[in-house]
Amino acid sequence: MKSCNKLFILSLVVLAFSVIHVEAQPKKFPGKMKRPPMVTQAIAVLHPTAGNNVHGVVKFIQTPKGVRVIADVEGLTPGKHGFHIHEFGDCSSPDGKSAGGHFNPTNQPHGSPDAPKHHMGDLGNLEADANGKAHLDRVYPFLRLMGPMGIIGRGVIIHSGEDDLKSQPTGNAGKRVACGVIGIAKGQSPKMMK
Repeated sequence: MKSCNKLFILSLVVLAFSVIHVEAQPKKFPGKMKRPPMVTQAIAVLHPTAGNNVHGVVKFIQTPKGVRVIADVEGLTPGKHGFHIHEFGDCSSPDGKSAGGHFNPTNQPHGSPDAPKHHMGDLGNLEADANGKAHLDRVYPFLRLMGPMGIIGRGVIIHSGEDDLKSQPTGNAGKRVACGVIGIAKGQSPKMMK
């Protein structure tokens, strides 16, 4: 009887190891799986919040020196307007507040993008001309498109007033007049990877 019990237990152990071995094997898929190309470009199409007419496009291009941001925005009042990346890619609320606060994964104070300490989403100001048009073309060395601190999937907000670059936690830039979600740009190919 003891030998039957030992044989039964040995059989269970062998069965358990067989199951573990099978589960630990990598799953094989038909055909060759290709590694997706690195994302090097993203885009946010800005839509006005309720009662506003601000709209435009912000392009993001990963470069060896950081992310190049090219913004073209219309419908602004002349002057400076706070320009930030916010934590959520959610523009569903009429006031744009569904985008959350400034993107700040390192828990820094608000400030100028040129200051030693600032939110990762602090991009400074856009300056609109007399016709309400603003253009910006700048490289931000602290930004990344992908990775744990990547900006894809987050929101871009334009504010009604100037970011004073010091008031906490948002620079006293006023209401949100436009919101857009940062998504992967169309037309990317592995040839763009460098």
